[in-house]
Amino acid sequence: MSLLLTGATIIDGVSDGGAEGRSILVENGRITAIGRREDIAVPADAEIVDHSGRFVIPGLMNANVHLLVNALYETLVRYDGRYEDLITEAAQVALKAGLTTVFDTWGPRRALMAVRDRINRGETVGSRIRCAGNIVGFDGPFSGDFDGRIPGVGTSYFVDRVNAAWVENTGRHLMWLEPHEVAKEVRGYIERGIDFVKYASNEHGGIAAGAFLVFSERTQRAIVEEAHRAGLTAQAHATSVEGLRIAVDAGCDLVQHPNTTGPTAIPDDLLEQFARTGSGAAVFPVTENGLDFLKSSISDFEWTMWKASDANTRNLISAGANILLANDGGIFAPEVLQEPMIKGTWNGMPEEEALGRLATGHFVWLRAMEEKGMKPMDLLHAATRNIAKAYHVDDDLGTLEVGKIADMVVLDHDPLQGAKNYESIHAVIKDGVPVDLGALPEQRWLTAELAGPIEEEARYAKALHHGARLPGCPSCL
Repeated sequence: MSLLLTGATIIDGVSDGGAEGRSILVENGRITAIGRREDIAVPADAEIVDHSGRFVIPGLMNANVHLLVNALYETLVRYDGRYEDLITEAAQVALKAGLTTVFDTWGPRRALMAVRDRINRGETVGSRIRCAGNIVGFDGPFSGDFDGRIPGVGTSYFVDRVNAAWVENTGRHLMWLEPHEVAKEVRGYIERGIDFVKYASNEHGGIAAGAFLVFSERTQRAIVEEAHRAGLTAQAHATSVEGLRIAVDAGCDLVQHPNTTGPTAIPDDLLEQFARTGSGAAVFPVTENGLDFLKSSISDFEWTMWKASDANTRNLISAGANILLANDGGIFAPEVLQEPMIKGTWNGMPEEEALGRLATGHFVWLRAMEEKGMKPMDLLHAATRNIAKAYHVDDDLGTLEVGKIADMVVLDHDPLQGAKNYESIHAVIKDGVPVDLGALPEQRWLTAELAGPIEEEARYAKALHHGARLPGCPSCL
């Protein structure tokens, strides 16, 4: 298939600005020419689309998504054996929102790879997926690392089955092993077909709010070296200053949410080291409106952590760190977003401020970083070129250049005039083929509303909630 886009302003991610009135020729999925139309030899059978007055940018990327983030007990029971359906739906939601490539940094490896491969073969429409499978050193969804309420509620058989789908041989037991033994287990995991390695420098929340270290510096170096030996990139989950420092020292290609360091600011020497090494900083920013929402919803200690995170983000920008767009993006069942445990968190914000949504969170990210002083072209690079370089896929992706894969987003408004303009998506082109945005997602599973109320609900009388105070009862809490 040959495709010629004409008349648009091309913002290629290489030049300092946009070039007006240019054309892009695509043949067999790759860009073969960029320039004025009269200077391009156009095949006779090419489809020609006029985009005069519009703006063409490289396909957007997201450096940290979870295509099966809704890993709650109810969801995983309901869709047992059908994880691929949920992952496919999420990949199509991402593509519709202009994300032509996403990097899934935690999820069930086998299901992610199956959908990844179907998309790569052209059998399924969706954002291009690269996946890590499990975060090395973490246990599964039904564990203290994520949701420790479920063991003892679900059967041990189902709990173990779910955890095994995520963890395999890469869980918490690795913390007891010598570095060379951990490297051996990572090597076996790599051989199963993952695209990059993600490991835990810090633990995931828990009683220490993420401060505890999971692996020593020696072990982290061994993990990174094992990934690099296989030709893959390595990244760390870091949530403290020391966790971040060790990950950078270990040679990580990128670090997830490095702006999250508890109540402590990143010191100047580490900011400078981060910028000097060029390790990717996949920051999680919150808009000013989002911060106002959080301040009214969380404890004083949590607010101290969010304030430090915001200051860290601004300091990473000022230090010249290699910043990547990332947001833990996923899709959620509508009823889950109404749960009290979600409402007071960053995922419980109004959608226009909620960073963690797969369909809209990258737009929130761009607006938040604009508020914090990031320059317009730097925003574009963070959403495209920087991610491609950090994941070592920049030979094919990340900019609009002759020879590269033709992933493009057509916007009605100039993104260099305001981050809000990234939302003005007119068309998405992946692998040189225009995407039928109106058809996505092809099947709604997780995002579908539950069936209407059953007739019994109208007659349902709830008992007094535990902890409710009875009128005139001084002993009631």
